[in-house]
Amino acid sequence: MELSGLWRLQHFETGQVRPLETASVWLDDRFWMTAEVPGDVHSALIERGLIEHPYFGHQDLKCRWIEQKEWWYRRSFDYSLEAGGFEKHELIFEGLDTFATVYVNGLEIGTTNNMLMAHAFDVTRILRDGRNTIAVKFDPLHLHNRDKALFEWSSYTKERPWLRKAAMNFGWDWGPRMVTTGIWGAVRLERHRLARLDGVFARTAELAGTSAVVKVDVETTAFRRNAELRCEVRLLDADGRPAAQGTAERAGRREDFELEIAEAKLWWTHDLGEPYLYRLEVSLYADGELVDRRQEPFGIRTIELQLKDEQGQHAFAFLLNGVKLFAKGANWIPADHFIGSIPDQRYRDLIDLSVEANMNMLRVWGGGIYEKDVFYAECDRRGVLVWQDFAFANALFPDYNRDFMENVRREVEYNIRRLRNHASLALWCGNNEIDWLYDMKSAGGDITGPFYGEAIYHELIPQALENLDDSRAYWPSSPYGGSDANDPDVGDRHNWQVWHGSVYPRRHGEVPLLDYSVEGVTFKNYKQDFTLFSSEFGMHASANRYTLEKNIPEGQFYWNSTEMAYRNKDTNHKKGILLMEGYTGIPRDIEEYMNFSMLTQAEGLKYGIEHYRRNKHRTSGSLIWQLGDSWPGTSWSLIDYELLPKASLHYAKKFYHPLLLSVDHDPGLPLHLWVVNDSLNPLDGEVRLEVYTFGGERLYSCRVEAHCGANSAVRLLTLSEEDILQGADPASVVVKVSTADWDAPDNLVYLRDQKELQLLPVQLDVQRDEAAGTVRITAGGAHVRMVKLDLPQGNLRFSDNFFDLLAGESRTVQIRSAAGEAIRWDRLRVSALNQHRD
Repeated sequence: MELSGLWRLQHFETGQVRPLETASVWLDDRFWMTAEVPGDVHSALIERGLIEHPYFGHQDLKCRWIEQKEWWYRRSFDYSLEAGGFEKHELIFEGLDTFATVYVNGLEIGTTNNMLMAHAFDVTRILRDGRNTIAVKFDPLHLHNRDKALFEWSSYTKERPWLRKAAMNFGWDWGPRMVTTGIWGAVRLERHRLARLDGVFARTAELAGTSAVVKVDVETTAFRRNAELRCEVRLLDADGRPAAQGTAERAGRREDFELEIAEAKLWWTHDLGEPYLYRLEVSLYADGELVDRRQEPFGIRTIELQLKDEQGQHAFAFLLNGVKLFAKGANWIPADHFIGSIPDQRYRDLIDLSVEANMNMLRVWGGGIYEKDVFYAECDRRGVLVWQDFAFANALFPDYNRDFMENVRREVEYNIRRLRNHASLALWCGNNEIDWLYDMKSAGGDITGPFYGEAIYHELIPQALENLDDSRAYWPSSPYGGSDANDPDVGDRHNWQVWHGSVYPRRHGEVPLLDYSVEGVTFKNYKQDFTLFSSEFGMHASANRYTLEKNIPEGQFYWNSTEMAYRNKDTNHKKGILLMEGYTGIPRDIEEYMNFSMLTQAEGLKYGIEHYRRNKHRTSGSLIWQLGDSWPGTSWSLIDYELLPKASLHYAKKFYHPLLLSVDHDPGLPLHLWVVNDSLNPLDGEVRLEVYTFGGERLYSCRVEAHCGANSAVRLLTLSEEDILQGADPASVVVKVSTADWDAPDNLVYLRDQKELQLLPVQLDVQRDEAAGTVRITAGGAHVRMVKLDLPQGNLRFSDNFFDLLAGESRTVQIRSAAGEAIRWDRLRVSALNQHRD
């Protein structure tokens, strides 16, 4: 029985009301407000107009009172009980945030202290036939951590290490403090008769040619001692036909099945094949009666983490069905600060956009939550692998405290059980940056005590995985490996030389250094990074105009305003200025800031990722920080809060394309033409390199035969600047590489930084076809830099945007609303960096 929907909500001062009276069946709650469940208190108050939206201006500061109050939810419902029959009734909360006391029919049935897991309560002896009432009291956090030890290190706030709650609630360098509370997951009553399924664990045990063996472990509980149990397991194909099945006639508490599939269809990431999903069906019978059944999608695939290559050298590569994968993707933070109120469609939209950008892996970062079921289901369906951090980030944690560790153990075991059957889940990771930062902060004198929390990532979690999930690798931290945990030669790496100015190389125990200079933060540093796997890297860019204007008070939407600065939660706003100073020049107004920051981010990521991909014999992945935003700010995201892609996401469609034409070049040095092939088929054909002046004259052209094996990268030729310029100024030309022999996008390369380019003023011819939903843009007599289509509405999909045009070239762009809304064609604005203005 689903119990989500409208509940009653009210707040009190701590201790103001007597709990048993407020939880009573007889309490008159008709004067309480209503609130959606799943949801949260902030969202309910916004919806009822009781608080101004915290994302606008500085209004988040007006909401701090919410975290100081005691909040109560209530809900009544009718229920029918059946006499006898060995029934059990459980009340399930999939998410309670965070310190809750639960009452049913006026009786306290239990407390919770963990936002990051579900909670189940046996209410068999409490439920009544007819009217029943649930009440949930949420305590303010300070009641539970005000007397706890403060650790030397806990990024952004020292209050959170004792709290098993999404760390980003307390603020991060991309979002504000927004300490939520409430029923953030679904609520339901489960009725079980005679027996139930407690656990189902399915994984691919063996692949051999076209055949596969799937192991399924089933755990059961009988409510009557002598009940005779029978368990059936079936694997159904996409058309519902049985592919394999097994039966245990006299099932015990645990039964293990091996299903053999003769002609198995494998689950692949979307770039390598079809993410084929079977349906796993487990049925439990007691005394011949069907008493429980589970059905869920299941993908047949193997996933391994290769830590040594064929030559015995260090590696960090994922092998999917035996194929070495180049992981192309991004880091995932919660899709909104109000986690309980995120619509399922927002998850689908974000994953759709990542697939459109040719991503095949998302890393669920450890400062948020173990994501909702819809996230993993969509990744299964769309063929996107998931790197899953456990929920520990950037702090010390009290691993010496028995109660805390027991709480963590329950959380870890619950989430392993919940997620382990997903085909998309590729890796468990113990924490975000803790091992690395503990060493750096200890070396710098910020920490003088023990590594509190170490037992969680190096003992508790691996032990839980040994018992509950033997089907995928565990990695203790990210980054991890080598002398310095951020060593490019061992394990994975976070490259924060770019943007944060971290000075590398560094070894364990050395005092960390920062270089806040144009040279220290520039994206040109990516080319010095020969990491095995880059699991975090990136740089800021502005959100789109609509997203900023919607959330900034009137008169404050200008470059360097106080409100614009408030959109940026990073520690030192100088970094973005330095990056733009080095590449585009410093912006003079808000329009240039939006354009220059987006272009710098997009070109910088292109520069780094093409370098990583050209070195795919060594580097096996790049996960950009970060995919989306949790509020309308200025951040590292590729997609802003209103689900509008930045320039970098459109660039990603090309630099993450499985077939990449790339030019390795720095000013004054030779050009090296590369082909990168992530597909499983060899490439044979011709690649063309052309050089055009910004006025449209072709200076140079050559064709080269290309032979690139499956899953490899090949350098095709080397040319000097003198070879291709024919005496022209390198700041006045563009290089185009293309092929007609396979589906690789064209690539445009500039020989000098944006601020040096001698672009010509150009007119754009813009033709709208509202009926077809298209815009056709044609360049005049000169090259066009960064054509931008802008509309004042959210969640729009552009088939292309932030693109360049050769002189005289045209492009047609399809525009649609992902939400099905009408396009505001009269508000369309098309511009370019070098557009002629009267």
